[in-house]
Amino acid sequence: METFKSIPEFYGCLVFNDRVMKERLPKDVYKAVQSTAKQGVHLQLEVANTVATVMKNWALENGATHYTHWFQPMTGLTAEKHDSFITPLEDGSVIMEFSGKELIKGESDASSFPSGGIRSTYEARGYTAWDPSSPAFIKDGTLYIPTAFCSYRGQALDKKTPLLRSMDAISNSAVRLLHLLGKTDVTRVNVTLGAEQEYFLIDKELYKDRKDLVMCGRTLIGAPAPKGQEMEDHYFGVLKPKVAGFMKELDNELWKLGVPSKTKHNEVAPAQHELAPVFENANIAVDHNQLTMEIMKKVADKFGYACLLHEKPFAGINGSGKHDNWSISTDKGENLLNPGKTPGENTQFLIFLMAVIAAVDDYADFLRLSVATPGNDHRLGANEAPPAIISVFVGDELDAVLKAIEKGEHYIGADKQKISWAGILPHITIDTTDRNRTSPFAFTGNKFEFRAPGSALSVAQPNIVLNTAVAEELDKIYEVLKDVPADKLDKEIYKLLQNLLKEHKKVIFNGDGYTEEWVVEAEKRGLHNYKSTPEAIPHIIDEKNIELMEKHNVLSSEELHAKYEIFLENYSKVIHIEALTMQEMVRKDVTAGIVLYMKDVTNEALKKKQLLPNLNCNYEENIITTLDETENAMFEMLAKLTEDTKKAEGIKDVLEAAKFYHDTVLADMDELRKSVDKAEAIIPNSYLPYPTYGELLFSLR
Repeated sequence: METFKSIPEFYGCLVFNDRVMKERLPKDVYKAVQSTAKQGVHLQLEVANTVATVMKNWALENGATHYTHWFQPMTGLTAEKHDSFITPLEDGSVIMEFSGKELIKGESDASSFPSGGIRSTYEARGYTAWDPSSPAFIKDGTLYIPTAFCSYRGQALDKKTPLLRSMDAISNSAVRLLHLLGKTDVTRVNVTLGAEQEYFLIDKELYKDRKDLVMCGRTLIGAPAPKGQEMEDHYFGVLKPKVAGFMKELDNELWKLGVPSKTKHNEVAPAQHELAPVFENANIAVDHNQLTMEIMKKVADKFGYACLLHEKPFAGINGSGKHDNWSISTDKGENLLNPGKTPGENTQFLIFLMAVIAAVDDYADFLRLSVATPGNDHRLGANEAPPAIISVFVGDELDAVLKAIEKGEHYIGADKQKISWAGILPHITIDTTDRNRTSPFAFTGNKFEFRAPGSALSVAQPNIVLNTAVAEELDKIYEVLKDVPADKLDKEIYKLLQNLLKEHKKVIFNGDGYTEEWVVEAEKRGLHNYKSTPEAIPHIIDEKNIELMEKHNVLSSEELHAKYEIFLENYSKVIHIEALTMQEMVRKDVTAGIVLYMKDVTNEALKKKQLLPNLNCNYEENIITTLDETENAMFEMLAKLTEDTKKAEGIKDVLEAAKFYHDTVLADMDELRKSVDKAEAIIPNSYLPYPTYGELLFSLR
């Protein structure tokens, strides 16, 4: 391995990227690979053989001994099976081989991955196929080859396949419309994505003493610490030395893998932090976000931390999200969501803006369910994250532009204001739009920020829906304009924008999304408010959503029904594991602490009475009485939770089961927690066999 002195030298050093291919591949082979990656041209086997040989040699030079087809099954995680490059010879020696066939196609046992019923039990075989648009990389001595994954009969069992299809769909629709608008040199429109990642760091040894964190990723019980986030002193605060060391190591590891980690800072909650990357092609950005989550955990372990990616690991303080910054650009480098200096006169921008707004309005249910998970249910609408109501924030200037168009008026832009601080400080021009942290889908200058995804979610999921929905709206716009004479096009576009605004303005909301008034107003506007996963997921098989995905060849009805099964089954399994974990913690951990403390307090009171019969023992009596009442309520709820969990196990219908887990089992857990947390607030820490919130959140050095 080479020794590097600077970041530019080692950035991407473990990636078989475009620079490496250009240096090492024959020119005709390099061009063939580029055509495959950028235009979807089929890759010939002889070309694949050459690429495989060069890729293998490069990997061996960088210390790799194995290769793996790296894919993203419906678990939301990644999967890999490692094979060595060795081929034994008759004389007992080996040679290192890797063929084009091994590069472009892999065979994996698909029997244990979620399939939603589209894979028969006896059809264990599954296939992986090389994705040449996402570069291979080396990690832990293995060459990782990004791949798509399907069942024996070709149904998509992963997140990459529909993501790539959705990117093709929006490109095809956008290119066709751009040609109509005179941009005939555009051949491809790319989706760009930057996925901000929030996470918690806690002491690893304390983590291991919490069964709920180990088993479920979140605390199921726990009284609040005396201090939370109310001082607002952690956000953007000074990094603690060890945390700063973790972040530096994390950056280095990500940079070696070509992940463009850019920004790092403390987040709002104690022990919470954030990493934000630079924008990339959406497919690569999704792969890089999966890598980021994995590397975060690996580096955290090295520093004696546990990295928590659950959306709500601690009650009463902010959870973690994954802000999905989404935009579209032509292959000529033009950002189609850049309003320019005069957005009111930028016809092309306004068309694409309205296509996105219309997509969010028409497919708000689909976007909502794309971020629906058990963990995210605890976060959305909790005055720390956007509400479950999907709406669009456009900011003051664009709002004024759109209102002028709707009224048929000419928009006159307001003069830009400057902030004058003190004589020594520079004058700063105020942006024409603010940022709205309460909006789930906000325009932020030249992109949209979808703030609803949870921190553990595969960011592929919401982008599949968003890409396809926007493609559909672009197609509708094209159909309206395709036969309009060139001399009348501007007038028809203006009329079209007016009609789109009248139809979809109900989804535009620039106010405070946390208020109860907005909930009432959203209902009046007819906007959906699906507060839980069991409410949201069934809409994945609504007729309009199936038609959308099938029309654009992104997902079939069969594949969508499979996702319906998978998502609901996953929800029930998660709550089931949480219920069992909570029962065990209450029976074995909490009970022991209560009983032992009550025994010690009782003995102390008896000793006092024995020494001085008239001595007042009100304090001890109050503790014992309160704990006895709390313990009785706790065991009553524990019995109910145990009984209801068993009932849930017997429900066969996936939707009925998910609803029961949400409405009954989760409700039981919330009630049980009240008694447990009340008891924990009384018991000294030394009597508890697990660390408290105060220890978990404020132990970082």
